[in-house]
Amino acid sequence: MGGSRRLVSTLDYHEAFKYLVKHLGVMVMNKTDEEWKKQLDPQKYRVLRKKATEPAFTGKYLHNKERGVYVCGACGAELFSSDTKYDSGSGWPSFWTALAKDNIVEVPDHALGMERTEILCKNCGSHLGHVFDDGPQPTGLRYCVNSLSLDFKKKDAK
Repeated sequence: MGGSRRLVSTLDYHEAFKYLVKHLGVMVMNKTDEEWKKQLDPQKYRVLRKKATEPAFTGKYLHNKERGVYVCGACGAELFSSDTKYDSGSGWPSFWTALAKDNIVEVPDHALGMERTEILCKNCGSHLGHVFDDGPQPTGLRYCVNSLSLDFKKKDAK
């Protein structure tokens, strides 16, 4: 795996998802499930809070070519730059690095009989997608993200 990536343990993950990440030194959002249901539309809620995956090749941002910043669809934390987005052929928006790695938590994911690394928004604990070690250089990483986990802030033309 990449040298600067830090996986947190399953215990850390459970703590992070319950908004108890004191050991990471961050202030995170503390909303109830009912508050998230009111804030997010049903599709975003299923992906961001219940870890569903949108069908491949259907996401709003898969073919987005505009310049700007991708932010968490739940809390607005800055996550990825359009400058690092690329077409991985996977069917989901892919990035070779995070804009602010401090805004993402990586946790082991053993669901569905696979060993993967899930990525969560560090600010609110929302599910973003997964990161894989099969991306392009210079990082060799592929952050594979659900469009429903993201919002996009277009860069102003100058």
